[in-house]
Amino acid sequence: MNLLFSRSIISKKCIRYFYLILFFIVFVCHQSAFAQYDLGYNNLDASALFAQTKQLTQFFRRFNGEEDAKGNKLDSTNTQYRSQHLRSEFLSILFDKKNTSITDELKAQFIKDVTNEQNKKFLNFRGNNWFAEVNAVFNYQNRPVNILIYLELEHSGLGYKWVISNVYFDSFSQIFFHSNNNDKASSFLHQMSHEIDFMNLRKAFADPKDIDYYAPNEYLPDYLTLFFVEIKNKNLIYKTINNVKFHFLQIDGWYFEVNNFNRSGYNSGWLVSNMLKISESEKARLLKIYNHD
Repeated sequence: MNLLFSRSIISKKCIRYFYLILFFIVFVCHQSAFAQYDLGYNNLDASALFAQTKQLTQFFRRFNGEEDAKGNKLDSTNTQYRSQHLRSEFLSILFDKKNTSITDELKAQFIKDVTNEQNKKFLNFRGNNWFAEVNAVFNYQNRPVNILIYLELEHSGLGYKWVISNVYFDSFSQIFFHSNNNDKASSFLHQMSHEIDFMNLRKAFADPKDIDYYAPNEYLPDYLTLFFVEIKNKNLIYKTINNVKFHFLQIDGWYFEVNNFNRSGYNSGWLVSNMLKISESEKARLLKIYNHD
């Protein structure tokens, strides 16, 4: 009887050990499979993270070859710092690949030009000829309107600050729009007007829409001052921002825009969204357009 009882206990222990070992094997296999899947996912996610140009400052560093593939800033003594190979690799991923107007040939020309060992070209964060364009929403006369706000970096004390350098608002341009510029020929104050104590100023103020005809030939409307006046008078009420993009004219012979693409995949973040080869005269003309001269 005791022998049978002992055998029964041993049998139950064996069964328990068997299930324990089986459970352990299943658990380990499951964890191993999960770990492999999780590791693969994390690696994929990390790769996408490294490929994305998450900040505009990072766009500058990648353009200039001043960080490594993992986003670590490179010291100027590092052999990779601003190297032709590193810059070529980074520049190839700094374009919006969904924009077919930027051809592979144009990209290749640009990369070859800026990485040329004899005449390397870099972006300068504190330099001139690049600026931000903010598409902002305001309330104006009880209706929502879009205004383009241009901002530039300005030296201030020991550092720099962003300042509003210009604006474009369609309602402002309409104020100074003249359908018939021939009227300007008859809109003037005679050179002897001083002899009649400028009594003919009445003519200048008779039609408010034409008052700017009496300004000097070189007069240009100052939209920025109008913008500030409307803000101060609470006629323009800021609501929100639609989007932001940047214009670059720092690289001789080239103009390009940079936009932020918030989408899945590697080709996202701050990327070149538009590009043109330009001459110096075209560059000057573009700057005049953005300054609304």
